[in-house]
Amino acid sequence: MNFDLTEEQLAAQKAAREFAKKEIAPIAAECDEKEEMPVDLIRKAQNQGFASINIPEQYGGAGMDEVTLCLVTEELGRACAGIATSIGASSLASLPILLAGSEAQKLQYLKAIAAGKLAAFCLTEPNAGSDVSSISTTAVKDGSDYLLNGVKCFITNGGYADYYVVFAVVDPKRGARTLTPFVVEKGAPGLVPGKKEKKMGIRGSNTSEVIFDQVRIPEENRLGKEAGGFRVAMETFDLSRPMIGALAVGLAQAALDLAAGYAKERVQFGKPIAHQQAVQFMLADMAMQVEAARSLVLRMAYLVGKREGHSSHYSAMAKCFAGDTAMKVTTDAVQVMGGYGYIREYPAEKYMRDAKIMQIYEGTNQIQRLIIANGIL
Repeated sequence: MNFDLTEEQLAAQKAAREFAKKEIAPIAAECDEKEEMPVDLIRKAQNQGFASINIPEQYGGAGMDEVTLCLVTEELGRACAGIATSIGASSLASLPILLAGSEAQKLQYLKAIAAGKLAAFCLTEPNAGSDVSSISTTAVKDGSDYLLNGVKCFITNGGYADYYVVFAVVDPKRGARTLTPFVVEKGAPGLVPGKKEKKMGIRGSNTSEVIFDQVRIPEENRLGKEAGGFRVAMETFDLSRPMIGALAVGLAQAALDLAAGYAKERVQFGKPIAHQQAVQFMLADMAMQVEAARSLVLRMAYLVGKREGHSSHYSAMAKCFAGDTAMKVTTDAVQVMGGYGYIREYPAEKYMRDAKIMQIYEGTNQIQRLIIANGIL
């Protein structure tokens, strides 16, 4: 097995690291404190290609593989998990278009996302999270159009998106078996961004309700055939979950770096606490966990990118293990730093708050374990 990165991958990683260090890191704490999403910065990141790594070149992307996408995502997440989440949300929303869209739809929407247009993936509802079969948003045929009605919740970029990729049932009697994705453009009559959520972490991203009240959608905005939405949604998650794993790895690495640096400077009992074996053991465990998570994420991204075997099984492993690792490592970082880890003067407490969502969004880690078990059995 060759673990060396290609020159192309190294260049993409370096570009993301430099952008994150120069553009994201300096404003991360302020965005968290104010609970504001830096919209212009998100658009700039997309315009520079960080949300279109794996979109083919003919549609405005870089046409690179899943591994490269994860390398880039890790660097962005290392600077701020919230801002990286908003950048990644447009990438997530592009996947159903890539998987099910027509050539005309790909040229129109994917090029626009690559150029800086924000997008939102709208699947979750107040009564339908892990249970996709409970989706109640409807898109009922009305002549050559569809009338879309329903409420989506916990939607990243929901208050700012230019495009919404919305999953709805086209036959309420048959329910989720008729799940179908549509692209709805900003400004469509009846489309109303709802309340902005006040969150524990990833406060540099916008999360809100999105309300659809008799929104008229032309048939050409449907992605794929009617009733093909469940497959599209599941394939989307197969491709996107390693990206969440990479985001979690970046966050965990940032927490490890902070804790290690602090341990070398904090003096107790006449010497830096880095000399204390108890602290050394914590840092060693944190480092092993981060490296294990990174290796698993990149390996699973490679397998998912090949589109062979159990893609759902692989992507669930990447997301689940890395998400749990981020929670463990950020919690330990706070512990290493003691009282200073608990106050906002240092970013350790932000890392810990940001880490929790890694075990929840894009499918809870309990659901990931079910997927993994199904793959095994």
